[in-house]
Amino acid sequence: MSGRNVVVAMAMIDPGFVAARPDEVALEDAPINPNWIVSGAPVARAGLHSESLDGRTSTNIWECSAGSFWWTFHDEETVFILEGAVRVTSETSDTRLLQAGDIAFFAGGSRALWDIEKHVRKIAFVRRPHSRQVAALREMLGRMKRSTNPLYLASPVLGALGAMLPL
Repeated sequence: MSGRNVVVAMAMIDPGFVAARPDEVALEDAPINPNWIVSGAPVARAGLHSESLDGRTSTNIWECSAGSFWWTFHDEETVFILEGAVRVTSETSDTRLLQAGDIAFFAGGSRALWDIEKHVRKIAFVRRPHSRQVAALREMLGRMKRSTNPLYLASPVLGALGAMLPL
């Protein structure tokens, strides 16, 4: 049974619990934007391990062969390096060698130069932030919820909105 089938089969049993080893996740070609490549011919592959029920977060396995390229992080991403190493340089020229066991965070909208000498394999925890409007609404509801005024807390609107947008 392929890794993808293992993950899907477990998700069908309980979509709130998905378990698989990183090497059980089926990987598919995930080409790097050719305009981002600085040197070499890096080949990337990726596979979905799991996704949150609301679709805002996911856990992925990603690997890439040797090469150098700029990567734009459209969403927030925390990576855990499983194998190999990558030298990452931020847009402000901060450089760090990430190797097996290291964890790094990349803010949504940031770019970094990835320089892979041989191979790297990572787990990527991706978070798609809410729109500015939803974030502002969540902030307002949070303030209302923390307010000492019982009128806000008793509001049926707060209850309904709070149920749709958990704080």
